[in-house]
Amino acid sequence: MNRYFYAQDTNLLIRKRNIQYAVLAVFLVLNIFIWTAVARADRAGVLTVAFLDIGQGDAIYIEAPNGNQMLIDGGPSSGALLRALGDVMPFYDRSIDLVLATHPDQDHVGGLPAIIDRMRVESVVTTENTSATGAYGAFEKAISERRPARILARTGERIILDHGVALEILFPDRSAAGWDTNTGSIVARLSYNNKSFLFTGDSPQAVEQYLVGKDGGALHANVLKLGHHGSRTSSSRVFLSAVNPEYAIISAGLNNKYGHPHKETLDLLAELKIQKVSTTEHGTIIFKTDSESLQLK
Repeated sequence: MNRYFYAQDTNLLIRKRNIQYAVLAVFLVLNIFIWTAVARADRAGVLTVAFLDIGQGDAIYIEAPNGNQMLIDGGPSSGALLRALGDVMPFYDRSIDLVLATHPDQDHVGGLPAIIDRMRVESVVTTENTSATGAYGAFEKAISERRPARILARTGERIILDHGVALEILFPDRSAAGWDTNTGSIVARLSYNNKSFLFTGDSPQAVEQYLVGKDGGALHANVLKLGHHGSRTSSSRVFLSAVNPEYAIISAGLNNKYGHPHKETLDLLAELKIQKVSTTEHGTIIFKTDSESLQLK
């Protein structure tokens, strides 16, 4: 009998292991259901906009009340972006409906190839502007291989994320091919009924003044992502006055070599009594709104 002991014991261990795997599988499925239910309850009627702490660059995660997700820019690297997204997205989520690249500089597109390669991305919004950098080449390569739908940004284009939630392109109003990359940045306004956010990429003051001259009233937003990480080359007085935000967001790296944000910008914000919130001090900056109230997390 003893010679069968190990064989019988092994079979018993196999059966026990199979039972354990089955229990683990059920546990994982239940966990996903629970997390999904929690996520749905958490976002019921609420729009989330998160300015991710990814160092010197921009990356903005948006989740509509119905669960539709959008990413504006991807920061300088995939590692920083994936870590930051892990703090605001459910662990099981491997899709982002829409990716928008404001312009082709590395500090805005560096992390996007990993998103397109690793996640299911339905659509990508860009301009015709290009760059000779390796980061932009990797971005274009990921698009050509994964083949998400491509949308060219143009003034007046509206992307509906949910009932009452829309992203409107304010700039460029023509082809940006061959332009300076910052000048060709997409400017877009996200609105949820009575609350709104304005995203400006690295738009310089010349573009800001052009937009004010076209229709300054259309620029108002509760939250403004300052152009070019708080550089003095953006955030003109006339533009800030037209937008008239409650909050000005600065996405920059701690002790960055450019000195962002510049003192001139900070002084102007203080003079205009606009509340500054920076990723260098706050980390990832999360706003939640039910279209009537606005909460800074």
